[in-house]
Amino acid sequence: MVIAGPPEYMGKRRWFILAIFVCLLAFSCGRELMAEHKHADNHLTAYNHSLATILVEYASAVYMSDLTQLFTWTCPRCSGLTAGFDIIELLVDVEHCLQSFVGVAKDLNAIVIAFRGTQEHSIQNWIEDLYWKQLDINYPGMPDAMVHHGFYSAYHNTTIRPGILNAVERAKKYYGDLNIIVTGHSMGGAMAAFCGLDLVVNTEAKNVQVMTFGQPRVGNAAFASYYSQLVPNTIRVTNDHDIVPHLPPYYRYFPQKTYHHFPREVWLHNIGVGSLVYEVEKVCDGSGEDPDCSRSVAGNSIADHLVYFGVELMCETWRSCGIVMDSLAKEYGKMDVKGNIVFSRDSSILRMKTETNIGGDRM
Repeated sequence: MVIAGPPEYMGKRRWFILAIFVCLLAFSCGRELMAEHKHADNHLTAYNHSLATILVEYASAVYMSDLTQLFTWTCPRCSGLTAGFDIIELLVDVEHCLQSFVGVAKDLNAIVIAFRGTQEHSIQNWIEDLYWKQLDINYPGMPDAMVHHGFYSAYHNTTIRPGILNAVERAKKYYGDLNIIVTGHSMGGAMAAFCGLDLVVNTEAKNVQVMTFGQPRVGNAAFASYYSQLVPNTIRVTNDHDIVPHLPPYYRYFPQKTYHHFPREVWLHNIGVGSLVYEVEKVCDGSGEDPDCSRSVAGNSIADHLVYFGVELMCETWRSCGIVMDSLAKEYGKMDVKGNIVFSRDSSILRMKTETNIGGDRM
């Protein structure tokens, strides 16, 4: 025999059971979301401060306009943490105002590819132009993925890409199957991202790492998702109130139709007051648009865009695409009818270079 309690007791009992069920359901869903977020982050690279301080010097050196000093790695920015770097090819696309180099860093046991950022008459004009940039081209082989035509074309539709791929192939021939590290600042960071993706997708390169500084957004959320799967070993370093990582604008109410950063961001910023101020390197989440990182502040500083880790990331002068070279550099350079130049070390020099043992990882 079942003894039923008073009606009010039975009603409370049913509400109690329902409350327990709702709590269990919520707890289960919460655990699942947390597990998925953690799983996504596990596919992203760990941040290495020492590597960042090395690569920012390569991103600075590629701005040098004296091509002789840059090609021979004797420029004022070609010492310090990058001393002993062997340039294989220096590429100057005068027509589109682009510059890049490929070489081998023995201490990193890697091929390093660096892209120069914007070299316009006025960086202010370039930044203002970014406010109005639209997603205007579909990325090949990625459904729904759209990117910025200008950044895509700067890498894919100029003399830069064939020169890069040729240099990587030559480097592997003479130095072995080394890791590849791609870096750049500002627009050079956007080109570095497209280069890293290109190497993985179209040349099936292994162990490709990308680290950029002050990089703008380059595509939508679909592109960011594809990119993070294909090139998970990527770090975007942003600096305090740097304006460029905020551009082109991100509109959180239209996630599929707006520009979206890919992960992982590392945000450099200062905390504290008065004499108790120190720099923090915050490793952000796997969303690419962590609201607690650079998006938590107003992106309104050009000064923060031009200096990372105390290293200047700009040209020596504000001349547009100005270059300097002497007869020594011309001996190694080939110029096409449009004035674009490729400086290459010949095979005999590369053979001599490979006699030096490559090793001794600095990281």
